[in-house]
Amino acid sequence: MKKIFFALSLVVIFTSCTSQTKLGNPEVNPAEIQRKFMDWWTYQYNEIMLSRDFVALDSNSKEITKEAFLKVLSEGNYIPIRLESDKDVFYYKLFKIEPTSDTSIKASIAETAFNEIQNYKKEGEPFPEFSFKDLNDNLITNENLKGKIVVVKCWYIHCAACVKEFPDVNQLASKYKDRKDIVFLSLAEDSPEQLKPFLIRKPLSYAVVPNMKTYMNLTLQLNAFSTHFIINKKGFIVKVLSDYKALEVALVKVSEE
Repeated sequence: MKKIFFALSLVVIFTSCTSQTKLGNPEVNPAEIQRKFMDWWTYQYNEIMLSRDFVALDSNSKEITKEAFLKVLSEGNYIPIRLESDKDVFYYKLFKIEPTSDTSIKASIAETAFNEIQNYKKEGEPFPEFSFKDLNDNLITNENLKGKIVVVKCWYIHCAACVKEFPDVNQLASKYKDRKDIVFLSLAEDSPEQLKPFLIRKPLSYAVVPNMKTYMNLTLQLNAFSTHFIINKKGFIVKVLSDYKALEVALVKVSEE
């Protein structure tokens, strides 16, 4: 009996070890990436998309919820590192911030994670009621967008990151131009007088609604820009995303449902 128990124990241990190795090693050395803020920022910008769907792992490689993962990050004691994987699935694991790491890294991660938590909590909620007129005087309401997937970009003229992604979001809108059930809408803080000459120089393929500062700050309670919403055909928020790359991935999934 003892021999059988011992053999079963070995099988469990072996299975546990092999399943853990399937997660792969960290993409980068967690200690080295923390030495300089710009090294960390570049890695985070290119590889860590906290808005998107991912498998969240704690520092012991135990799977936890996305919300729990973001909460730990918001406390400023850990960094997220992606683990190597053959599949198109993102595994993010928590690694302790080194005592000698750049102090800006801790502050940056805490702020980013806090904003992502606020966005994540909005998912599954109905998008607040609205009645807007865009720059072409078209009326846009909850009612006339029923039955459509709505992609909303929130931005303002002096947000460099918002404007930088114009070519990418324009390309995304072009990709779905034949999908009559997908609408691209942008809410801008600025006035029509500011937007019209600006958009001549920097075209945006979305419908643009001006004077949305109060709505975005108070009704949508945004903490950072740009922010993207994907609203399903029933008017519920499916995803809230902080960058174009995560938006592109999420829209593929939503558009196929």
